[in-house]
Amino acid sequence: MVLVGRRDGRNFGYGRQLSYAGRQALEDMFAGGHFATVKAHSDRWQAFVRWCRSEDGPGYNDARQVDRQTLNEYAAYLRKQIHQGNRCIATAQNRLSSVNRTLAAMRGDQNVRIISPSQALGQQRSNVRTHAPGGQDRQHVQGLLQALVEQKHGRVAAIVILARTTGMRLREAILADLPRLHREAESLGRINIQDGTKGGRAGASAPRWIIANEEVKAALLLAREASPIGSRNLLHRAESYATFLQRTVLSARKILHMQGLKGFHELRSAYACERYQQLTRHAASVNGGHGNRIDRDLDQRAREQISLELGHYRSDVVSAYIGD
Repeated sequence: MVLVGRRDGRNFGYGRQLSYAGRQALEDMFAGGHFATVKAHSDRWQAFVRWCRSEDGPGYNDARQVDRQTLNEYAAYLRKQIHQGNRCIATAQNRLSSVNRTLAAMRGDQNVRIISPSQALGQQRSNVRTHAPGGQDRQHVQGLLQALVEQKHGRVAAIVILARTTGMRLREAILADLPRLHREAESLGRINIQDGTKGGRAGASAPRWIIANEEVKAALLLAREASPIGSRNLLHRAESYATFLQRTVLSARKILHMQGLKGFHELRSAYACERYQQLTRHAASVNGGHGNRIDRDLDQRAREQISLELGHYRSDVVSAYIGD
């Protein structure tokens, strides 16, 4: 990603307010795209700005005043938050990383940054899930679907049910070739997730088959009903993925939060936990299970299968979904 940096004037030319300037620099850096990424970095930048204005912060409103000492003090503040149990390690590391990225965008260089967020926090981040994901309860999901439909977010409801029943990523659910998946479900009893996959993976060379039970078939039916006329996926024919993400998906996230779901990724974890129980007859460790201790071979085989279904092809990654 290009480091843009206008450099002249207050906040390196991005405006008088530190909070506004950060987002403007990020939008320049990402050239008007990657809306979810810009929003994530911007939200974490706002947390840094709030700290700057707080009693613990330096009181700055100009990014030109921010130096390495400022960042070290912010890291110390986050470290204290972790020790007090008010902040998890992953959140703190993400906040430092986003401050790095935003300052780089504003300055046009990387001269002021935290070189290693994990070392600055004195903590090693763990990618092992330790809490049960939201979206496991079917009634909870049905309530969420109803809330989305009532708010005219039928396409987002389709994303939710596809992610929960098949483990699709957000992009995969949006770009899924729904007529093809329907044909496969009816004729083969399974579907091959190919469209929108991470890293441009081609389904023909790396098949990712999911059993098409009645719940999957019902999810595909709902998605096809939500699909715009003349489209094979959830996008209007003249609508870009980025536009749909910005104007529809992001605005619907607040409904997910109101319904007690942190995000779409939780639904992939819920799918993984359900598949683990189906494959081993034991609950996933985040749900209080001990299958990994009872039968290690069975546990490993299940993780390998789940990794294939999630499109990772590495069984160690499954710990981020179901725990150790």
